[in-house]
Amino acid sequence: MDRTSAAAHPTALVPRRLVPLGGRGPEDVVADHRGGVLTGLEDGRIVRVERPGDADRAGVRVLAETGGRPLGLELLPDNALLVCDAERGLLRIGLDDGVVRVLADTVAGRPLRFCSNVVALADGTVLFTVSSRNYPLAHWIGDLVEHTGTGRLLRLAPGGKEPEVLLDGLQFANGLAVAGDESFLVVAETGACRLTRYWLTGPRQGRGETFLDDLPGQPDNLWRAPGGPIWVALAGPRVGALELLHRRGPAVRRTAARIAVRAPFRPPRTTGVLAVDDEGRVLHHLEGRRSRFRMVTSACESDGRLVLGSIWEPGLAVCDLPGTPG
Repeated sequence: MDRTSAAAHPTALVPRRLVPLGGRGPEDVVADHRGGVLTGLEDGRIVRVERPGDADRAGVRVLAETGGRPLGLELLPDNALLVCDAERGLLRIGLDDGVVRVLADTVAGRPLRFCSNVVALADGTVLFTVSSRNYPLAHWIGDLVEHTGTGRLLRLAPGGKEPEVLLDGLQFANGLAVAGDESFLVVAETGACRLTRYWLTGPRQGRGETFLDDLPGQPDNLWRAPGGPIWVALAGPRVGALELLHRRGPAVRRTAARIAVRAPFRPPRTTGVLAVDDEGRVLHHLEGRRSRFRMVTSACESDGRLVLGSIWEPGLAVCDLPGTPG
């Protein structure tokens, strides 16, 4: 299915089962090789959901506590977990003992805040995003309204102490995914409704370019299994009034942002997920118009199901993968 037909004819995104977690805000979800799903909650806990698709045998186990607000996660081969903590920076957690170690909490001498999503390469290089340098997580909507363009892509070399800035000026940098051959990285720009490619190897190494533009919603976290597509969570639909506001001057946007961070917020009931390949083709577009599970911020495959996370909800949603019986 090409990009145009997939976007024009989305299939239904219907939660078949909700998995309560005893805490709110499972912002990112990552699957492990044993059929479980790891996620972080707003109270700082990292939990593993055992067999989320099995109503009779599902369970939730606490693995560690970050002492902050965990967002993006990345499992490592040595049974450790990388965590982007919005308050504490880039962390590494040993899943055998629950020990939390800070890998980086400053960039160029300034505190590392609003660390968002992370991936690791085969050589141990860690790449991660910072969504905003002007707004904290609690006021994330202010950055989307003001359209600050202060998001960053950072790299931490193996054994390194200080991250290096690879890309700056991103519109709310968010999820990350690596190409199957590790030749490039895909970065979600939530505030621009696009995916950006950063070349890691080859003649264009070190360059950024548009990978997939004009998405049907605001992309959040990205996830892929080996050999599988990149799953793109769409945290919300496109908002015409917001896009018109982005064309106004900085003073107008700044004023609107001050209002937005004080106004009550409730996510719309339109949710979405895309699956894209390394050529930038949309393989699947799933959409829910009156969803009981709001603000999908992550998606991963686990045990033959599509598992959704949300910074808003108190649990996970389990859906059918495209092409499987409902």
